[in-house]
Amino acid sequence: MNRLAGLKPKHFLWQVDDRVARLQLDRPERKNPLTFASYAELRDTFRALRDADDIDAVVFLPNGGNFCSGGDVHDIIGPLVGMDMKELLAFTRMTGDLVKAMLGCGKPIIAAVDGVAVGAGAIIVMASDIRLATPEAKTAFLFSRVGLAGCDMGACAMLPRLIGQGRAAELLYTGRAMSAAEGERWGFYNRLVEADALEAAALDLAQRIAAGPTFAHGITKTQLNQEWAMGLEQAIEAEAQAQAICMQTRDFERAYRAFVAKEKPVFQGA
Repeated sequence: MNRLAGLKPKHFLWQVDDRVARLQLDRPERKNPLTFASYAELRDTFRALRDADDIDAVVFLPNGGNFCSGGDVHDIIGPLVGMDMKELLAFTRMTGDLVKAMLGCGKPIIAAVDGVAVGAGAIIVMASDIRLATPEAKTAFLFSRVGLAGCDMGACAMLPRLIGQGRAAELLYTGRAMSAAEGERWGFYNRLVEADALEAAALDLAQRIAAGPTFAHGITKTQLNQEWAMGLEQAIEAEAQAQAICMQTRDFERAYRAFVAKEKPVFQGA
């Protein structure tokens, strides 16, 4: 049995209540930049979440009025300039592995964004399942502004699916900030929430999801990700198999019996 409620990470804040994990980067004085170590610890944590029995949803929160300012200029970008190709590829694969771990963790992830979410911070938001933001939030895939391509950590695959090819191309070529209003209008953000209500809104949503059929939620997340690469016939067959698996769970039976009894079902995740 794998449990993560007692996790004591070194590079971010972590708290679990009612089967919902709260995660915050912990360098608010620098707008929460990532380091080599925090990248790796986040990757390892999301990998471990796949088999965690005590967590059913994750909320990635801002800290000190900002979500994440991307890779730390001094701790990451400076050292990268002096690395050879083998070392650079090891780093870029590691950052991509964080996105893979988020997609593969089996738990719904809600990103709650305030202030800046730029560079790798924008990628973390993009890789989350549901995205909330304050009206003041600014999101930028600013890789071109530091002399890099926009194809970072899956951005060229995922961002067009969220907001459309042309809009994604503009953001990735220019590195400009997407306003919160644009993000909501384009479908990147599910909705905008005032800053003083953001955390409560994200946690309420996570708790509602965690109270549902969590085994089935894991199947939904898997299918949402895997069906990107499927044709329609393959997707329909994959969903038929996935739904048949869910029909074998006790939660499906619980829902039926609750309906017959005119009661609200109490799901147990299996």
